[in-house]
Amino acid sequence: MNISIAEARRARIAVFGYFSLAGFVMGLWAAGLPSLNDRLDLGPARLGTVLLLISGGALASMLVTGPLVDRWSSRTVCWISGPLSALVLLGPAVAPGFPHLAVLAVVFGLGLGVTEVAMNAHSVEVERAYGRPIISAFHGTWSLGGAAGGALTALVLRAGLDAQTLLVVAALVVPLLYLPLARLLLPAVPGQPAEDAPDGRRAGSGLRWGLIALLGLAAFAGHLAEGAAIDWAALHARWILDTDPAAAPLAYTVFAVAMTTIRLLGDPIRARLGSVRTIQLAGLLATAGYVLVLAAPLTGETLRVACAWTGWALAGIGLATVVPVIFSAVGAAGGPVGRALAMVTAFGYSGLLVGPAVLGYVAEASSLPTALIIPAVLSAVVALTGAPAIRALTARATAPVPA
Repeated sequence: MNISIAEARRARIAVFGYFSLAGFVMGLWAAGLPSLNDRLDLGPARLGTVLLLISGGALASMLVTGPLVDRWSSRTVCWISGPLSALVLLGPAVAPGFPHLAVLAVVFGLGLGVTEVAMNAHSVEVERAYGRPIISAFHGTWSLGGAAGGALTALVLRAGLDAQTLLVVAALVVPLLYLPLARLLLPAVPGQPAEDAPDGRRAGSGLRWGLIALLGLAAFAGHLAEGAAIDWAALHARWILDTDPAAAPLAYTVFAVAMTTIRLLGDPIRARLGSVRTIQLAGLLATAGYVLVLAAPLTGETLRVACAWTGWALAGIGLATVVPVIFSAVGAAGGPVGRALAMVTAFGYSGLLVGPAVLGYVAEASSLPTALIIPAVLSAVVALTGAPAIRALTARATAPVPA
């Protein structure tokens, strides 16, 4: 199907909007967790259970969404999933107790997972239409949307208003904001569900299961390293570097700012370096960043904070391009992207889900610096597994089609 320049530009605006709104909803939810905990008197264990149920629901729906995208088109699934993912926020917002919250948390997670796969699949199709890297900036706007949601929650609480009311209003208003964006998406091109091909590929897709596994492992490693920074950077600054309690959160802030900045600027970088060199550089920088973090306590009292923050910045710079490069590689394979993208996304989400918990167990058994060796090693795995998979896909995409 031929897509005009005007259609591609409108669709790009729509995908920017989808990523921003999805990030905004997550920012509201994350920033509102303390208020939800106070309202229902959850405590750490039950709150952790809620978060696990959300992640489980998202992971399950991701695997189901892939075939739906291939059959119905990403446009059709985006039409449904965008408004739905915001509307299901209403359930946890009004849950009267923990049993209700547990059930509604699964529903919330299901909505998040469907939107995650659908909008990423459509972003791959828009990049195909453009013929040049544009995916990284979408993920950057997701981060900006999350920051906006957190900032709005802070303003509402500072004004003496209720965070629950904010969540309810957002659950009713945000779905309406998705509707004009959905009209700008690329025209729907429904496909047929792919069956296993004799040569180990998915019919209609350029991705073999072996390549999916390599890309999935790279996504898993990158997400786990990212999750380690999100959950443990501030605690490392406080516990290991003995920083002031007010300064400790700046460790994560440095990481987040570096990651968001590079995601917004990452497309020209990939266009210049190519996907293979970009993911190799990403793994190298992230590994170097974690090495600096681990070495920070050894550098002396005057340099250790600067060394650690430099390390978190390098980790953020490196990990910023991992997901966009991998998703773009899935699109470069040609054919329907739903199933393959859902599998790779599920791999990555698993890393984000289990990583922080595993690091916590290791830190409890030994120490936090010992636990952070795991994301340092996995940062190198990003380059070791992602580069050969992308190189194979590039060779397949440029190979002549046999008569």
